[in-house]
Amino acid sequence: MSERPHTPLLDQIARPADLKGLSDRQLVQVADELRQETIAAVSETGGHLGAGLGVVELTVALHSVFDTPRDKVIWDVSHQSYPHKILTGRRDRIRTLRKKGGLSGFTKRSESPYDPFGAAHSSTSISAALGFSVARDLGGNIPEGLGDAIAVIGDGALSGGMAFEAMNNAGHLGKRLIVILNDNEMSIAPPVGALSSYLSRLYAEEPFQELKAVAKGAASLLPEPFREGAKRAKDMLKGMAVGGTLFESLGFSYLGPIDGHDMDQLLPVLRTVKARASGPILIHVLTKKGKGYAPAERADDKGHATATFDVVTGKQNKPPSNAPSYTSVFGNELVKLAATDDKICAVTAAMPDGTGLSLMAERYPSRTFDVGIAEQHGVTFAAALAAGGMKPFCAIYSTFLQRGYDQVVHDVAIQRLPVRFAIDRAGLVGADGATHAGSYDIAYMANLPGMVVMAAADEAELKHMTATAAAYDDGPIAFRYPRGEGEGVEMPEEAQVLEIGKGRMIQKGARVAILSFGTRLGEVKKAAESLSAKGITPTIADARFAKPLDRDMILQLASDHEALITIEEGAVGGFGSHVAQLLAEEGVFDSGLKYRSMVLPDTFIDQASPKDMYDVAAMNAPQIEAKVLEVLGVATIGEKRA
Repeated sequence: MSERPHTPLLDQIARPADLKGLSDRQLVQVADELRQETIAAVSETGGHLGAGLGVVELTVALHSVFDTPRDKVIWDVSHQSYPHKILTGRRDRIRTLRKKGGLSGFTKRSESPYDPFGAAHSSTSISAALGFSVARDLGGNIPEGLGDAIAVIGDGALSGGMAFEAMNNAGHLGKRLIVILNDNEMSIAPPVGALSSYLSRLYAEEPFQELKAVAKGAASLLPEPFREGAKRAKDMLKGMAVGGTLFESLGFSYLGPIDGHDMDQLLPVLRTVKARASGPILIHVLTKKGKGYAPAERADDKGHATATFDVVTGKQNKPPSNAPSYTSVFGNELVKLAATDDKICAVTAAMPDGTGLSLMAERYPSRTFDVGIAEQHGVTFAAALAAGGMKPFCAIYSTFLQRGYDQVVHDVAIQRLPVRFAIDRAGLVGADGATHAGSYDIAYMANLPGMVVMAAADEAELKHMTATAAAYDDGPIAFRYPRGEGEGVEMPEEAQVLEIGKGRMIQKGARVAILSFGTRLGEVKKAAESLSAKGITPTIADARFAKPLDRDMILQLASDHEALITIEEGAVGGFGSHVAQLLAEEGVFDSGLKYRSMVLPDTFIDQASPKDMYDVAAMNAPQIEAKVLEVLGVATIGEKRA
């Protein structure tokens, strides 16, 4: 437990309205205390530290100038929302962050009226802010009222095309709308692309730190004496490569760049914009991710995501593991394969570390592509790489691949292009909660003609499936694996290329067969051990493939047993549904087979540990055991498990 920081002024702030009576000097003190409280809280909970530290002053300034919750502050992605939560009546619960029954790590509408729009994926804030602005002007009616809409979006998130779609629409509509570009030169990984370079030039070649020059793109907002000077500054910059011309061409007035850690710049600009803005305006704010906490500032990711840590040293409390992470198994095997095949390349969307591709980027930089927060582009880019004779691995989290689904269908599947989809964070992921759960990819990939869909039961299987994907050229292929450490199985020296559509038998038994797809296999084995003490020995099989199904194995299991249970870490409509379709078409149910399918429930499961989340989903060993007893008609002793 870290020592609580001394925060006398912050202690007086129960809600944003309490900031209104403070002097600018006191607001600076509130920001300092808020930074210390954020560091102390995250040291106990873990979570996204660096992003929040970068917007402490901006958070205080926004809540002191605007009238939240009537005015809507929409944090893009919302990794940076912890200081906002502390200021908006949730300080007493901030140490429950990302825990079971606690505060979400992201903004969440059901949690507070100060969270007008939920977010955990990027590039949505401008669309949402524009929606609130139009609702306001059309007479929309909500309990908190509708005032200004302020989108706070990072330079990394601005690489997502949806942000530009929204800006283009906002410029056309001309509604009063405030966009704050939080430019910290970092998203999760360092930002990539021409846009990032453009933003860098805005202040590297011509620093505009003086308030008078700040307003060059919105001279009409300034008091009369400043307008002429500002107009001259703007005219002088018209022909230069720097300035807000990109944003102005989209219909936005441009202010900036300004120092996002200097209240003497932030407060006057925000007050001026609040008083005078009439149409869409973009305020370009420069910040430093991890600002004010030396260990975060020194870290490569600026303290993006941390475990619990010691405040004094910054050392994270990560328990040692006896098993490698699934992500590292994939990354290492891909590098090994790339060493012998120069056609293998890799694509990710701003997550080189999270997907295990950082090693590939280090060894083979010319064959590794981080496309920024742009999943749609990444999928189509990979499709064309495949069409051009390369062997692309498109490594994207399950929850983020959803954003590129149209491209998976049209640009990959319809064209039968051999893109290899490495789907990380499959199943329930723990503290990030429902927004990051990989619940749907089995269903949304397996319904596509020609798509091969695999799931690794353990880290050794993942090694085999990576090699299998590399060797497969007949069309698209996907393999999914969870977050975290493996099962601790013995790792093979060499990967084996699996026969497409063939599962494996784990143990022979009688009466009931359990057909597992993915890493629930370990829980199935635990359930089987407990069942054996009751005189029941189930047959266990690992499907390996949701598409194509191992028809022979499944029909044999159905023929040899009175009951068949499937289990998968995905929503209804996935593996179990495909098995049921096969059994129905083959007339198996006509002869009385008892069939059950264990899938994720039809609800969004809030953050908790993965074990607790799977308890909610009723997919841990005790619930698997109970399902077997129920389907066999064996009465359970004591309380019936859900």
